[in-house]
Amino acid sequence: MSSAAPADLLPQEATLDERDGKYLRQAIALADKARARGNRPFGALIVGADGQVLAEAWNATGENGDCTAHAETSAVRLASPVHSREALAGATLYSSAEPCVMCAGAIYWANIGRVVYGIDAVRLRVFRGERLDQRDAELFCRDVFNSSPHPIDCVGPALIEESATSHQGAWKT
Repeated sequence: MSSAAPADLLPQEATLDERDGKYLRQAIALADKARARGNRPFGALIVGADGQVLAEAWNATGENGDCTAHAETSAVRLASPVHSREALAGATLYSSAEPCVMCAGAIYWANIGRVVYGIDAVRLRVFRGERLDQRDAELFCRDVFNSSPHPIDCVGPALIEESATSHQGAWKT
């Protein structure tokens, strides 16, 4: 993959422990499932402090035509009605890619206390290209999280090469 940004401007890859690696790989598998179903390749899951998976989702915008059916927002929609804000504050959302502005907002509103993500937005933009229908709002999830009155720990990018694999050949040129 060629990079549109010089290497010194790319975010550094985070090192994950075994637990985080396990769940981030599950999110990447959900991204592959999304792609196999004709959607853009994004997956997410929310894991409680006790290790219980509270919700999992993949991007379903191609399947259902809902432009807000991103993996992270869909996972929040599944988890927030059935888990307390206190439980979600201790939870981690694992995403195959850096959450977009909308998804970062949903994570904030759900009171989720931690996010671990795969490929970052800068590297992902290389796959998205310059087509207007594939571009994202160029605001990083940390910008949203840093404006939150409650702390949201953010770890990423991580497992960059593994998470990038889902995007190879998946975007229109």
